Amino acid sequence: MQVKKVLTYGAVGFVAFFLFTRPGDAANAVRGAMDTVYTAADSLAQFVSHLS
Repeated sequence: MQVKKVLTYGAVGFVAFFLFTRPGDAANAVRGAMDTVYTAADSLAQFVSHLS
């Protein structure tokens, strides 16, 4: 249980460090992740619509 907690705090710390030191790159990373989620949702919607 301790290892999981340490890894979680480490990941949160890394994200905070990345956000404060390189906000532009952090924004691009979030935008890329959101684009991926949008593309996946659109593909799933197309798949479901072609089933009927």
